[in-house]
This record gives sequence, C-alpha cells and structure tokens, in this order.
Amino acid sequence: MAGLLYDSAPAVIRDELISRHRRTWRHIASPGTWLTGEKRVAVAAETRHARSCAFCRTRKGGLSPYAVEGTHDHLGYLPEVTIDMIHRIVTDPARLSRDWFRACLDGGLSEEEYVETLAIVASVTVIDTFTRAIGLAPHPLPEAKTGTPSKERPARASQGAAWVSWIDKADAVDDDLRTFGPKATNVRRALSLVPSDAHNYMDLMAVHYLPEEEKNDFDRDTRAIDRQQIELIAGRVSAINQCVY
Repeated sequence: MAGLLYDSAPAVIRDELISRHRRTWRHIASPGTWLTGEKRVAVAAETRHARSCAFCRTRKGGLSPYAVEGTHDHLGYLPEVTIDMIHRIVTDPARLSRDWFRACLDGGLSEEEYVETLAIVASVTVIDTFTRAIGLAPHPLPEAKTGTPSKERPARASQGAAWVSWIDKADAVDDDLRTFGPKATNVRRALSLVPSDAHNYMDLMAVHYLPEEEKNDFDRDTRAIDRQQIELIAGRVSAINQCVY
C-alpha cells in the first residue's frame, strides 16, 4: 500500500512487520462480517480521534466515569453508542464493566458488531502505537472498499465465561484450530465470535511479540533482543496499562 511505508524509519523494520501492517490495513478497508468497509474505516478514524476527546480526558479524571456529564468530540460518522464504545475502550479501558457492555447492546449494538468494532480498535491501536514508538506519524487510513458484509455467525459460538459469545476450545474446527483450539488462552478466543477479525488480530500480535508456537520455548531467540528483554518490556507495558490478565 502506497500510504503505509517505513522508508523514513530511524531503524530497519522487519519485512514481516511491514507485510502484516499492510495486510491489516487491507483487512480493515474490506467489508467485514457485520460492518461495511466504509464503517470499518470510520471505526479506525474514530479510534484515532478518541485520543484527543476533551470529554474523555475529563471523565477519566473523575472518580467514576458516570460522575461527569458531557458529550464526546467525534467525527460524526458513527452512531452515538458506537462512538461511546470506541472512546471508552481507547481512553478508559480499566473501568469497563459488564453493565456498560450490556448498555452497549441495549443501545443498539449487536454482540457481533461489538466484537468486530473492538477488533478494529485494537488493530489500529497496535499499528499506531508502533509508528509512534519509532518516531513516525500515523499512516494514512486506507480507502474503504465496496461490498456487503457476510453476516456469518459461527454456528458453534456460545455463551461462556466471557461477556460475549465465543468459540469454546472443544468446538474449534478446521482453520479456527490454530487460534481457538485446545491450547488457546481466553485472550486468543476473545474475538472468536468474528473469526476473520480474530485471526487477523492474533497474526498481527504474533509479529509484534512471538508466534504461538514459540511462546513457551524460552531457549529460542528469534528477535533482535532476547526473551528476557522481551518479557521485561512486556511486563512493564502491562503494568503501566493496568493489564491484569
């Protein structure tokens, strides 16, 4: 993609990172399972815009996110419930709750749309954080592609321990085995209600961290830094972001 380049990066960027970033941009621009390409790109744009929302900054400083009244600064392309969902996830994820999630559904989002939107927010956050970390401006967002969402819900998805329905380890078959199979963690299955976005996101994470088959092999070093250094950075970032998984 012409708009997703690393020629001016201050360090050499691995080819697999560049390739996966470009594939993710194409994936976001394409019609999804429940959202059109246009709406998916709008979600990506709102994800970026949320970081500058004055209301979100004020609310994050409140004792409770419900103690502050106001309206979001937004781009105007998405329904109010989707805007609030994106802004809350981007700016104040530590205080999300099941009641908040239920309010999203009561406001008109289906759980399938919620999962697909979440996957886009997470994917854009990964790539934007990477470019910011190496001192580059965010990439231009891709141009949306036309087409109709497939509207295919996995027949084996069911309600379990998560807020949303997902594919249980025992129910993963065929292509889904590599992401949601018997050894899969709950994090890997969290987006499984929309398999195409779950697969894309986990593949994106693998090139930034480690492939699934290497995670428990502590004697193998395939990155420019060793495994101890990788885990030190990962642990520090998790602590700063209050990731308690």
